[in-house]
Amino acid sequence: MTTLDGIAVYGHFIGGRERASADGRTFEVRNPANGALVARVAEGGAAEIGLAIEAAGAAFADGRWSRLAVSERHRILSRFADAIEAALPELATLESTCVGRPLREMRAQLGRIPEFYRYFAAVARTAEDAVTPFEGPYLNYVRRVPLGVVGQLTPWNHPLLILTKKLAPALAAGNTVVVKPSEFTPLTTLVLAQIARDAGLPDGVFNVVTGFGAGAGAALCSDKRIRKLDLTGGTETGRVVAKLAGENLIRVTCELGGKAPVIVLPDADLDRAAAGATFAAFIASGQTCVAGTRVLVHESQADALVERMVRRARAIRIGDPLDLQTQLGPLVSQGQLERTERYVEIGKAEGAKVACGGRRPAGELAQGFFYEPTIFTGVLPSMRIAQDEIFGPVTCVLTYRDVDDAVRIANDVEFGLAASIWTGDAARGMKLAERLECGIIWINDHHRIDPALPWGGMKDSGIGREAGLEGYREYTTTKSVIVNLDEPVDWYATNAVVRLS
Repeated sequence: MTTLDGIAVYGHFIGGRERASADGRTFEVRNPANGALVARVAEGGAAEIGLAIEAAGAAFADGRWSRLAVSERHRILSRFADAIEAALPELATLESTCVGRPLREMRAQLGRIPEFYRYFAAVARTAEDAVTPFEGPYLNYVRRVPLGVVGQLTPWNHPLLILTKKLAPALAAGNTVVVKPSEFTPLTTLVLAQIARDAGLPDGVFNVVTGFGAGAGAALCSDKRIRKLDLTGGTETGRVVAKLAGENLIRVTCELGGKAPVIVLPDADLDRAAAGATFAAFIASGQTCVAGTRVLVHESQADALVERMVRRARAIRIGDPLDLQTQLGPLVSQGQLERTERYVEIGKAEGAKVACGGRRPAGELAQGFFYEPTIFTGVLPSMRIAQDEIFGPVTCVLTYRDVDDAVRIANDVEFGLAASIWTGDAARGMKLAERLECGIIWINDHHRIDPALPWGGMKDSGIGREAGLEGYREYTTTKSVIVNLDEPVDWYATNAVVRLS
């Protein structure tokens, strides 16, 4: 990083060092709370992606990481985790400045990140090969080996957390990586690459190219030297990335959109459910794929739940993300603000009622991309606000007649990423969970994560899993070795019938 006129200038991170773009182009990163210029960042394209893939390919080919003793890989990743922990104050402030998420939330989220590197370091350290049954005098052992150079495309809503869910298993398995972060929030990814290098990660193992989707992103996804693509983003982007991966016959993991139902059963504690539903809807200003944007409540309890939710939503403190008293920050960009405003107008036109919010705050906050926490009532399952992913601080309250009706409404969307169930009977919640078409279900909670949790969805919410043992395995492939323990058969020197399988 350098400075120009007092503004930080960041280059790409390729082969263990910072590089400017070949043509010198940069783009701006601005604070969504006030529009202030935070930094200028190198704008890369196909040329920079090519250099990064070459660096990653060389690092994989010479074995500096992939063939490093697993005990040493474990040691470096553990040291990386320690270094991240030491840098958390800086990382949280920088990420909050760029994303707009309140610092109090950001500190809590980033505080979990070192766990992921420690967990996957331990997974790699304790991973065991398998010996499978094989008929005859043969030994068949199966090894898990890294894929090679993998490409990762990360979004702006949780830059470091989502990167970590991809990067930690990829590195632990022995792969080398090229990351293309969102153009809105690339700074903490670049800082993380520097931290990794200082912690002992060999040059070329972790590379970052900054730029836009149409340039750097498209180049990364279409390069035939990549052995896996891992994207978190919108569903339509996921379709394009999956198609490119299919054309190149490589693996793909896509964590895409969501429209999570928050199902409040009649036996739930309504105060607890209202607190959970409000948190599910408005954490990160609703800019998360698992946001609880459809609150399903029994028709006899709707008014009581809405009253509790509205009271809580109106008490949320909106303001400067770096103020530790702030509970709701701005949306990340003008585009996200306009999308939220557009969907609020769509909801009104469809006949839904705004119980609270539905507007931008006035005064000092008007210069940022702020929007009040918004709750719709009178929402029907067919309405666009109940079907489309808005990605803003907007939630919808829908009513159901019985549990079968709740299941039908919950499953009647294109997405299937996450859901939560609120109940006084855990067994009833677990039975209901079996009927929901989604990959992540919380009972009496929402948004909780863990490194061991396989993360991913069904239907249009994506392909594959991140984190957990499944996420680790998706960054490896198997190699079967068959050993003949008997005298080899000379097929052409005998007339005996020889069985080959």
